[in-house]
Amino acid sequence: MIERLEVIEKRYLELQEELMKPEVFSDIKKATNLNKEQSSLKDAYEAYQEYKKVISDMKDAKAMMKDSELADFAKEEYGELEKKKSELEERIEVLLLPKDPNDGKDVIVEIRGAAGGDEANIFAGDLYRMYTHYAESQGWKVEEINALEGMAGGYSQVEFRVKGDNVYSKLKYESGSHRVQRVPETESQGRIQTSTATVLVMPEVEDIDIDIKDSDLRIDVYCASGHGGQGVNTTPSAVRITHLPTNTVVTCQNQRSQIQNKAEAMQVLKARLYEAELERQEAELGSERRSKIGTGDRSEKIRTYNYPQNRVTDHRIGYSTMQLAKVMDGDLEEIIEALIAEDQARKLRGE
Repeated sequence: MIERLEVIEKRYLELQEELMKPEVFSDIKKATNLNKEQSSLKDAYEAYQEYKKVISDMKDAKAMMKDSELADFAKEEYGELEKKKSELEERIEVLLLPKDPNDGKDVIVEIRGAAGGDEANIFAGDLYRMYTHYAESQGWKVEEINALEGMAGGYSQVEFRVKGDNVYSKLKYESGSHRVQRVPETESQGRIQTSTATVLVMPEVEDIDIDIKDSDLRIDVYCASGHGGQGVNTTPSAVRITHLPTNTVVTCQNQRSQIQNKAEAMQVLKARLYEAELERQEAELGSERRSKIGTGDRSEKIRTYNYPQNRVTDHRIGYSTMQLAKVMDGDLEEIIEALIAEDQARKLRGE
């Protein structure tokens, strides 16, 4: 543990020196990358500084025990420091766990209404609102990329980007099938209906992460449409891109120009192809993906939102809260923290 912490400390201080150089300071891209790397090491570096201070204080307390007048005070101090050292070691153990290389990335989220017709689309809209409010509480920025509104409200499909600090590290647990149990507004008999919406969270990728050949793409342009399919644009600004080798199709019509829509669609395509490649690699590793909290597959039922009981249950970790209204208003932090804690616990157990 100490050897790893010393390596982190050395690299952290090297980065600090690099960032002070004028040539780095004037290179925004390089400075951003170095800042990100230093930020990823900060918690472990600071914990190690605290750990070294505790060890030093323990040595001082032990020396003070030889003084008869200070012995009682020194013993009490030593006991408290021992407890602090043990707590720090547990914290450092977690900080040194292998990190997901995508944790610091922004994400592209896709929500689709699934089983349940109009009610599923309305629920997809509720989830979109929930994530938007959660992002706001975290100081993140949400940008809508593409949206197909449902006839009765909500969305049959909506894609949006979330930008900020370590977005993927928290939202990556949200991929899967979300189930709602409630009486739909359209239900006159007051019967409870079960509907689902699927969520897919993809790390946003840069050009260096995935290479797409122009020859592998078919790009179609058409006029954007609005609610119910009516035309809202007389010029062909909407873009549909098909990646021929995988038959992956993405569309974007939210931006004003064809160029902007094409750029947005390419970002979504890269994210989808990158996510597919991650799944392929993890499938080859066998148990690696199964050992995670959830596989991220659309078909996996991860959470139920039960309105009659005012309850939200995450089935992967058996977590329930009776604060459904708060959760739907974006208060997701407790659920996400519970998922992170369980993920860390499994890694510490070597699962």
